[in-house]
Amino acid sequence: MGELTPRGVLLVGDRIRFEGRTQQIIGLEGTALRLLSEDGDASVMAASHVMADADFELLDRAPDAVPEATLPPFALVDALPPPVVEQARFWERHVVEVITGLSSDAEEGTVPRPEYDPAWRTLMEREAAKVAELTAGGQQISRRTFFRMRQRYEAEGLWGLVDGRSRKPPAPVPGTGRVDERVVSALTEALAGQTDLSTGDRKRLMMQTEQILAQKYGEGTVELPKRATFYRLVNNVAKNNEAFGSATVRRQRALRPAGPFTPSMAARPGEIVQIDSTRLDIMAVLDDGVVARPELTIAVDVTTRTICAALLRPAGTKGVDAAVLLARMLVPEPMRPGWSQTLAMADSILPHERLMAIDTRLEQAAAKPVIIPDTIVIDHGKVFVSDTFSSACSLLGISLQLARPRTPTDKAIVERTFASINSLFCQYVAGYTGSDVTRRGSDPAAEAVWTLAQLQDLLDEWVICWQQRPHEGLRNPYMPGRTLSPNESYAIAVARAGYVPVALSAEDYIELLPAVWRAINDYGVKIDYRTYDSPELNRLRRQPSGVTVKQDLWEVHYDPYDVSRIWVRRSDTRRWIEATWTHQPMVRAPFADFTWRHARQLLAGEGKDDTSETAVAQVLAKLLRRSGKPPAGSAQVLARTRAAIEAPSRPALPPAQAADAQDHDSNDEDIPVTPFGVFNPLEEEGQPLW
Repeated sequence: MGELTPRGVLLVGDRIRFEGRTQQIIGLEGTALRLLSEDGDASVMAASHVMADADFELLDRAPDAVPEATLPPFALVDALPPPVVEQARFWERHVVEVITGLSSDAEEGTVPRPEYDPAWRTLMEREAAKVAELTAGGQQISRRTFFRMRQRYEAEGLWGLVDGRSRKPPAPVPGTGRVDERVVSALTEALAGQTDLSTGDRKRLMMQTEQILAQKYGEGTVELPKRATFYRLVNNVAKNNEAFGSATVRRQRALRPAGPFTPSMAARPGEIVQIDSTRLDIMAVLDDGVVARPELTIAVDVTTRTICAALLRPAGTKGVDAAVLLARMLVPEPMRPGWSQTLAMADSILPHERLMAIDTRLEQAAAKPVIIPDTIVIDHGKVFVSDTFSSACSLLGISLQLARPRTPTDKAIVERTFASINSLFCQYVAGYTGSDVTRRGSDPAAEAVWTLAQLQDLLDEWVICWQQRPHEGLRNPYMPGRTLSPNESYAIAVARAGYVPVALSAEDYIELLPAVWRAINDYGVKIDYRTYDSPELNRLRRQPSGVTVKQDLWEVHYDPYDVSRIWVRRSDTRRWIEATWTHQPMVRAPFADFTWRHARQLLAGEGKDDTSETAVAQVLAKLLRRSGKPPAGSAQVLARTRAAIEAPSRPALPPAQAADAQDHDSNDEDIPVTPFGVFNPLEEEGQPLW
């Protein structure tokens, strides 16, 4: 009985390449091959040794050998219309009967019909009988046609019997039909050129395609199809009609990588942190009364999806703001008045008790871990490539990694987090603008009621909620069916990687604060009509700093959220001298820089001298008292001041100052002071986390 030749079988008469020579198989002896080289040398080799040789190759079959069968493309067969597959199955039954004597659907025990029995009929006789049978049944087919069908079946299997019209390869560009390939190529080029253009219509695209054809092949050489045909061609070639939709969406999709890319992966907290800035989709009332969209800068940990810090600033974030963001990342987040106890670290999955043994500040900390970054991924924005930010990172031992230009996938996680903030936070806040003008309300500026500081406080609270919300991108291989929250992911990563956060020291924090250059006079240092002094400045008064580039002025750092003191760098020891505000006993409560400016505005509104430090201090003291009704327009400033003094990114007050502030708070009901400064990281060195 005839059989199909199995794949990978060597036959007598096959020519092979072995040991750099062309040889022919002249005999088979069990698992050994008898070979004859072109030079007439005969040899016997083990088949496994021959086929394992590095240069082994089957050159061609013997002339009378049956072609090697190949597996049919099953997926392509399944994708064909049912009538086409049924027709191929029909021919398969007849071809297999000619080759083997039995049809492909013959039952077990069936014997070949006499005219198809390979024991009594040759292959040519069986083919002739099959052609006669099919012709008698009304299927007109020639013997040569059946011969070719048999050869295709032996070479390609069922796929070789499929109707040739269904086997045609698809056009290079789907949906182009019989349109000239030059027209399709020119249209594709014109569509690619729409990325950076304003959105137009198909008529403009048709003119651009015609111009491309004229430039490449000459005027009138290639004729465009009729307008209706061209428009149908455009609909088939253009992807989702992007060329005629939103220009913003078109440009965003053009930034996607052309080939496969590997997402950012990190095994432990802080290994990779991504930072970026964007305009927040909320209108806020700035400190000067202007209603505008603030700028949001966030840092997101890749491993845990923790939002390490989120900072709101008026449009035009500066390098110093990015440095302040670093400071906020590296100190614990405190619980704020009015926050639910469920947001406290003590009630979270974070290892609160063990961390409390390391740092007592965590007793009132919110449920957000402190993550010290090893590498920060930034874009080429001037804020992040500035000397201020890069120097701060260098000081903290943090590496900066630049993302490739116009490649948002290099910072995909922080980009996606912005979208989450818009959908989970912004749309529920008064003054929401929507992501673009097509989604914007009639007058979102009129809905704006939150100041920048109040909005910052709302965002800080939402970030703590984010930390405890399940995230689709966080899964544990041992619990693949469960999504984890950033805090849960942090707890697991800490247990796996052994991660102990070492928070920022006071000296390092001062380095991150804004700097100005001032002279040290007999009365001290003056900043914005405020005078600061300290006994340690005595031998530096009226002395040059030695920094000629800054005209011998001294480097002074200040905290814009607590301007009750400043720090002057000593040029000889590189240490800091702390100087306090000389009128602090009059106010006896911390205040921010914008609170001082508001007090000056109130004084100027009364027609008085707003440059008099004593007069401004008196207004400021009255402003910060809670016993009476605040002046018009001051409620927002006071709210912002409260948010500023409760910010976690400040060193603790000196003992004397803290005592004064506490005493003043208990007697005069002023703003309470809750020091939440940094601690000595050496105290926790070598301490296990669990």
